[in-house]
Amino acid sequence: WMAVQENDMDGWKQHMENTFCVKMLSRDELSTYANIIHMETRELFMYKTRQSLPDYVEFQTYHIRNLFRNYNTGVGVDIRHRNVNDMCTGINGLFGPDKQSSQIYSVIHSRNLEGYAGHELLGRVAKNSGCDPEAALNMEPEYIKAILEPIGMLNHPIVFLTDHQRPEILERLLADKDIGPMIHLVPNEASWVGGDITLGIMANAFIGNPASTFSGFIAKSRLALGFEGNYLFRAKNENGEWEEVCEKRCVFWKRMLWNMA
Repeated sequence: WMAVQENDMDGWKQHMENTFCVKMLSRDELSTYANIIHMETRELFMYKTRQSLPDYVEFQTYHIRNLFRNYNTGVGVDIRHRNVNDMCTGINGLFGPDKQSSQIYSVIHSRNLEGYAGHELLGRVAKNSGCDPEAALNMEPEYIKAILEPIGMLNHPIVFLTDHQRPEILERLLADKDIGPMIHLVPNEASWVGGDITLGIMANAFIGNPASTFSGFIAKSRLALGFEGNYLFRAKNENGEWEEVCEKRCVFWKRMLWNMA
């Protein structure tokens, strides 16, 4: 997002300040302020808002929409003067530029979260939300079909995004007679974080891991931009049927996801 155009750093700075209602200071300018609070990156990541959930959702979605009003198209540079990529490379690489808004497809985001740590983290989310403590990590064919079949999405492309830590998950899905023929993988030359984000956001259905901040950001962005169809917090009911167990705003709820929300 927010590429620098024509190497105009002053213009970029002004645009950043106006867009996000912030003030960007140089080191030299800090001396003019008497009370300065220094925070490390980790401290900022762990920061927990005191806003109510409705206010926090409104604040977050407002700024997410601001980001996507300024998404990168492959023109310009970042603040380190490196050429930026196009946020649409993934969807263009799979379906072509003419189908950016019309292609019907779903996305599975398979995130293992470094093995045991991922199980522990999803277990904590499951304890708070009531979701299954394993399903979003394993992405079993039965779990995927329980989501896509009722909404008529098994007959459309299924894009598989992964951290490549558990190749057996993709192997199981490819071996399934219903899911396998529909699986699409992003071409290597079109695969990068920004392109994957856009693929997830533009999908008709997004299946992710509630313990993953990447899945969470895609789910938040989809809600901010008016898209339904997030499937993260799932569990079986007393009849053995999969269902959502947490309302759509759960991806913003600090009580549920702590600093990941």
